[in-house]
Amino acid sequence: MDRIDQFGLRSLADAYLRHLGDRDIELLGGNASRRAELAQTWRANPQVLAQRLSDKELFESLFDPEQADRAFLIGASPFLVFAVAVHRTQAELGNATYVTEWMGLRQRLPVFDVAGLRDFLDSGWRRLFLAELLSSYTHVASGSVMVHTQRGWRRQRFSELDPVRLASLMDVVSEVERPGILRRLGDLALFLTGVFPDHIERRGFGPIEEARLMRAASVREGQGLGDKNRIGVAGYGSGGAVELLEMLGKRWYQLAYELIPRPVPADVGVLAELAERFDQARRILNVVTERHLFNFRERWFGRAG
Repeated sequence: MDRIDQFGLRSLADAYLRHLGDRDIELLGGNASRRAELAQTWRANPQVLAQRLSDKELFESLFDPEQADRAFLIGASPFLVFAVAVHRTQAELGNATYVTEWMGLRQRLPVFDVAGLRDFLDSGWRRLFLAELLSSYTHVASGSVMVHTQRGWRRQRFSELDPVRLASLMDVVSEVERPGILRRLGDLALFLTGVFPDHIERRGFGPIEEARLMRAASVREGQGLGDKNRIGVAGYGSGGAVELLEMLGKRWYQLAYELIPRPVPADVGVLAELAERFDQARRILNVVTERHLFNFRERWFGRAG
């Protein structure tokens, strides 16, 4: 059952409405001037919104294989586009017996474990999380911060699309800022392994980069990511970059959740679930990307760093 957050968002409907512009409301068949009435309807029956977002005609109006910028031309926001893609994928998985999944560089194979993906997408808060995640990477932050070292002040660059540079911020940010950086590291691990797995697998990480990523997850050299850290993985051995980021992503989400002040809002509480179910979230993004986003990835996200 979807949780109702008594401390921030009144309901799942409010969480969606904070992202939807007037044009989005119109595309969903509503009246932009009657948001309050619409919110009341969605709060009373969240399935009304869910059914509309999974509507096949709405999906086809946004995703035209012959026109990659179709959604831009009709004025849909990135959030609506990705919310529709996630909900449409949920509808498609309803009767699916298998899904084609990423298994390695340029390797896609049929996998018959669909029940776990259906269960993950049964939660409205988790569907919202995936749509928010995807839309957040249509505009990414980059820049530099001044860092004091033994040799004086120097400029340290960062990018929200570069996990190594983003991880380096953990060495310089304040305690208050750490949960936000950890959350964003988890987000980036999920985004890259879910949407650009071939790219990140091909890129790989060198020993120094790997050490920096592990340090950002509070993993000491030689410690691994085993049971003592509640990850359930025996460490990063011969696996590739996708495997490493999947393990670290769980850890980063776990640490972020533990550091967030209580009470935790319902939409942020999903982080605790991602620490346990990262692989399912990654698999769902693989399916969403392969089925609906593959031809439009660079249009929406540019090139992954």
